[in-house]
Amino acid sequence: MGTKGLILCVCEGTCPSFQTMDIFEVLNRVRRERLVDWVDLHPQLCATDGDVFLKVLLKGADIDRLYVAGCTGHMQWKLFRDAFGETGFPREKHVGIEIRNLDTEGAFNEIKKAVEENP
Repeated sequence: MGTKGLILCVCEGTCPSFQTMDIFEVLNRVRRERLVDWVDLHPQLCATDGDVFLKVLLKGADIDRLYVAGCTGHMQWKLFRDAFGETGFPREKHVGIEIRNLDTEGAFNEIKKAVEENP
């Protein structure tokens, strides 16, 4: 049986759209409420090292659902297309969650909603 995980991508942590959010509290709340099996934080998945990170994570991994909270879901698909393609990770297992310009509570609520709607 595969796992469900969340990666929180924070646009280097310097983007104004993340300044009202306590990213660690978001991750800890997701963990405490056991919405997923594991959580991770990455500063910029759309950068070259983010692509490498995704390839390493996904290659041969038994992941049923990968939630990525950050920019819009359709942008994520475009940005991660190569990593998904090279590792054979099925697009339908990815759920993009936009959390830009939200505070801590708003980001958590968007993540929880996405997990509940896409189990």
